[in-house]
Amino acid sequence: MIEITAEVRAAIDRAAGDMELAGDEYIEPADGLIHCKKCHGSRQTVVPRFGGSGYFMPRCLCPCQQKAQEERKAMEEQRERMERVKRRKAQGLQDIYLYDYTFANDNGQNPVMEKAHAYVEHWKEAYRDNAGLLLFGDVGTGKSFFAGCIANALLDRDVLVLMTNFPSILNRLTGVFAEDRAAFIASLDDYSLLVIDDLGVERSTEYAMEQMFTVIDSRYRSKKPLIVTTNLKLEEIKNPPDIAHARIYARILERCAPILFSGKNFREEGARATKAAAKEIVSKG
Repeated sequence: MIEITAEVRAAIDRAAGDMELAGDEYIEPADGLIHCKKCHGSRQTVVPRFGGSGYFMPRCLCPCQQKAQEERKAMEEQRERMERVKRRKAQGLQDIYLYDYTFANDNGQNPVMEKAHAYVEHWKEAYRDNAGLLLFGDVGTGKSFFAGCIANALLDRDVLVLMTNFPSILNRLTGVFAEDRAAFIASLDDYSLLVIDDLGVERSTEYAMEQMFTVIDSRYRSKKPLIVTTNLKLEEIKNPPDIAHARIYARILERCAPILFSGKNFREEGARATKAAAKEIVSKG
């Protein structure tokens, strides 16, 4: 705001008769300008007329109006972010049960879950360094849950994540033209994190192995992190049965730190609890 000289004050006083005030406004006698009754801040300023004489007296936002505007903007940005996360989850978590794979649903019985928390907390470094994970161990030991917790946590942070498996990928690639296959595989590299669940359950046909290598190799070249879960033993991965498997496993081992999952079978434990609950329900009939 410019200095309120006698000339400026005269111009303000001449314009005062044309001012329309809102219910929460008043004219401040000290400067003749519109002020806010709530914060007493100015809602009007004085600007010299460019290239001529006289002054403009445009409206401006008082401090409480500025705060309200910032709060509205923050709420709108939060709403847009939540909608974006919702869309990305629908896209990135292709099986509905994966929505329940969250840290909030962790029973605290698997000590390696600390590593999942650490991966999320240090995601920026993991992304920068292209640091992936190879989760291996027996069936039902929590590998998919571990990966799903990471996926959900990062999606909640507005990170692009896709959690899928090779049977689903191969289904998408079957029966499409070569250029469409290439476009689909390239689209997988758009995700900041790609999670491939249950490596090794797919059929090892020549076509399947070639497509699997293309996907893994493309991810390798994208220099973006990859998480793989598998029921295979680490020894099997390090000593593959043939060249086709060796090409795939070599890429994974180069970029993914192995984590062993051992101990109790959480899947069997959960199944027993579900059966017990079902028995209790039907016994009441």
